[in-house]
Amino acid sequence: MTGYCVSDIAAITGGALSGDGTAPVTGVVIDSRAVTPGALFAAIPGERVDGHDYIAKAFDLGAACCLAQRVPAGENRPVICVPDTAAALETLARAYRARFAIPVLGVTGSVGKTTAKEMVASVLSQRWNTLKTEKNFNNQLGVPLTLFRLEPEHAAAVVEMGVSHFGDMAPLAAMVQPTAMLFTIIGHAHLEFLRDRRGVLQEKTSVLDTMPDDAVAFCNGDDDLLRAMTCRQRKVTFGLSVGCDVRAVDVRDLGDEGSTCTIVAGARRIPVRISAYGQHMVYAALEGAAVGIEYGLTDDEIIRGIAAYQPVGSRARVMRTARYTVIDDCYNANPDSTAAALRSMATLPAGRRVAILGNMGELGADAAPLHRGTGACAAEAGVSLVITCGELAKNIAAGAAAANPAVVTASFDTLDALLPALDELLQPGDCVLVKASHSMQFERIVQALTQA
Repeated sequence: MTGYCVSDIAAITGGALSGDGTAPVTGVVIDSRAVTPGALFAAIPGERVDGHDYIAKAFDLGAACCLAQRVPAGENRPVICVPDTAAALETLARAYRARFAIPVLGVTGSVGKTTAKEMVASVLSQRWNTLKTEKNFNNQLGVPLTLFRLEPEHAAAVVEMGVSHFGDMAPLAAMVQPTAMLFTIIGHAHLEFLRDRRGVLQEKTSVLDTMPDDAVAFCNGDDDLLRAMTCRQRKVTFGLSVGCDVRAVDVRDLGDEGSTCTIVAGARRIPVRISAYGQHMVYAALEGAAVGIEYGLTDDEIIRGIAAYQPVGSRARVMRTARYTVIDDCYNANPDSTAAALRSMATLPAGRRVAILGNMGELGADAAPLHRGTGACAAEAGVSLVITCGELAKNIAAGAAAANPAVVTASFDTLDALLPALDELLQPGDCVLVKASHSMQFERIVQALTQA
């Protein structure tokens, strides 16, 4: 953050300032452990932890001021008191973002948001200093923290925007003020709250209502709902279909070494090498290329940016041990991302293909049939052994067995029951996919397999 002092922030948020307001503010944090000298610490009341309990600690670490809903007794250092700390952060983020007249690309969708964000940022960074969302900061608290990292030297920004309920997009759009949007796919995520895929489409694309006519909407042209979507803005489609504005041809899968393809856009033919594993990475390359072409990057810049992409976190990370090939894809899961992971696993040279799968959350009334469909997908992808954990995931095993009785299944109620059984269930040379919703803590399985 640049250009604000404590009193400026009090004025923008409408807060009551106690203490001196002259100190410059160098950044914003919501975790007291992240405070550095000059930072603003925003005290957020949570279900388990109340940030107000850490105001004194924040000051001791050098905070310039605190944004809070109450002033602790006896505290005489600068506190800006507001009715709602989170709402005040949104107000401040909107004001701060408005200071930057640069391209800001918002990224949303049911699957692949983080991958798309990383790929697009990798491409744009070949020409410009590009800010991107870090970690999973894509919600109403994370987005402000991303925007507060904007500095005068940034020439572009790529901001991930995640929604799970109706009404989530509006405050994100007001803060990000995107000049363009990228929509990955409209899939089966958050159906518990968004009803169905059309509800997902409605909420995610509502951001376009806030954007000017000259903005650009990048859409997956292979997704039926996005392909049919109309909007005021110019629409650029990407995909494998002939009708897409930017499409991939001559796709060659190289297993865990990635893939190659030629990206075609009008008269341009751009041969690219994608170093990351997974068939879905072709779409990521298309996303990076579509944005790069729109923003005037050269073929060489696009080629370098795609080649430079590196996966982040537990997202399709392939690890070879003395016993197994482990695909760590346990950051999160929904039916669409799991289906893509299963199909990609089929491209790896290996012995048996094994899928260790867990509950997928927020699927609403269709949770059981969607889990069974995932099991059928596993069978169709050539998986020999399906191991599940959790009550909902038992439907995955049932779906796999129904689709192909030759598929061996094993179901466990808990991780503590599953982990000791791995040595008996698995064989040397197995290729093992590990995937579930983040709450399942499947990173424990990855750790066990890679230490075996």
